[in-house]
Amino acid sequence: MSGFPAYDEIHVISDIHMGGKRGFQILRETKRLTNFIRRVTVQRQEGRVALVLNGDIFDTLAEDIRGYVAVDEAIDTVTRIMDDKSFSGIWEALSDFVKKKGRTLVIVIGNHDIEVSFPPVQRLIQSRLAGEDLRARARIEFSTTGAGYTCLVGNARIFCTHGNEVDAWNYNRYEDLAKVARRLNAGRTLDPNEWYPNAGTRMVKEVMNEVKQRYAWIDLLKPETSAAVGTLVVLDPSQLTKISNLVSILGEHQRGAGQVGERLSAEGFQPRRQTGAPTVTIDQLLGPNVKAGMLGVESLNTLNVDEMLLSVEKNFDQRSAPLAPQPDETLGIPRLIWDRLTGWLTGVGKDEALRRALKDWLAGDKTFDITDKDDTYKQVVASVGHSMDFIITGHTHLERAIDMGGSCYYFNCGTWIRLLRFTEAMLKDTVSFKPVYEILTDGGMASIDTAQFGGESFVMNQTSAVSVILEKGKVIGRLTHVEGDGTGTPRVIRQFPEDL
Repeated sequence: MSGFPAYDEIHVISDIHMGGKRGFQILRETKRLTNFIRRVTVQRQEGRVALVLNGDIFDTLAEDIRGYVAVDEAIDTVTRIMDDKSFSGIWEALSDFVKKKGRTLVIVIGNHDIEVSFPPVQRLIQSRLAGEDLRARARIEFSTTGAGYTCLVGNARIFCTHGNEVDAWNYNRYEDLAKVARRLNAGRTLDPNEWYPNAGTRMVKEVMNEVKQRYAWIDLLKPETSAAVGTLVVLDPSQLTKISNLVSILGEHQRGAGQVGERLSAEGFQPRRQTGAPTVTIDQLLGPNVKAGMLGVESLNTLNVDEMLLSVEKNFDQRSAPLAPQPDETLGIPRLIWDRLTGWLTGVGKDEALRRALKDWLAGDKTFDITDKDDTYKQVVASVGHSMDFIITGHTHLERAIDMGGSCYYFNCGTWIRLLRFTEAMLKDTVSFKPVYEILTDGGMASIDTAQFGGESFVMNQTSAVSVILEKGKVIGRLTHVEGDGTGTPRVIRQFPEDL
């Protein structure tokens, strides 16, 4: 006996990101998601079915909270999200799901909803979904310690984890989350200054949330590191104040790289140098065109971003007159960066500068290649090993379906939020890019949602799910797209084994 729960089928979705005020919510297909949950609820009536919410179900980082983690406000924050009319239907469907015999709901922690690890929040979710129905409460499971969730379908072993465990930007310090839980259970609180966030959380709270007030779509861009930061710099050079913040944020990223180790590995922690995780370089963050515009220094190709910015700061005369009336600034903006970037933008125009930058970032890009063995794949597989028949992650928002060999398979179940995709036709020349640029500078989510170029929607209409199902004695894994209103059979994108 394995000790792991066994099902006839499981369905895994990730990165729903319920949260934020209307106009800034990045989850759009709420009716589709509600109907998908209802469809999973009623199928295989006599079988055992699990629905796994594989991390970042809430997005508390999009909420108005003190500091970087909701502690005293955790109950109010999660309640507000569940009561929001945009999301309440989803919770009604989940409630019906757990009240049906043979169903199990599994909630896995991500990096945008770490409050799910707190006992009061778990009790709130149980109460919201199951009330006082003890049988329904027993059908709700939480995986919030970083160990992932393992189960069986037929004779196949499935391992689900969000994927941020191997991300030096966004890993969770589960030992610290346990300390907060102990505080809450003891009736004590946590001073905001006591919580030291990871680099990704700092990036969202200190940089992106403010930017989203002007450019609501900024965190929909992929690749998110280079495209989001570089696009921001080109569209609004006044946001260069954010670059100063990035010095310390990227420093935290490097410290995180030393701590993340192999958090999924059963063998324990290992030095970061043994995991092969890449560092962030100038080209990755900004791209050659923006980098050249900012620095004009080819010899800095090999430096990582924080080293580059610090080197400019070191050579900048802090005693010179300020660039702009910003007396409360502590780090200052390097005049060299400002002068060169604004001069470059003046020379080519913002629209052309952004077009060139996007072409840099997307050259040879495999962001939307479902077979690409990206860093999350490499590190999760290296940590978990080939003892699992199916490994399922999320976190990157990018779906993947990869045959690992030896009858082992890897899926990333993508996301349910909006994604923006720039095509070669959009970036062909200044004329073709002009309407795209106008939509971006408008800044609003409503304009993004309705924009079409070349007959195609700017927003990818792609909501993904992974299913592992026992059919006629065989276990089949599928990456699917849930389409339309969510009531129909999801469209299969890739199936493993393929020869069935």
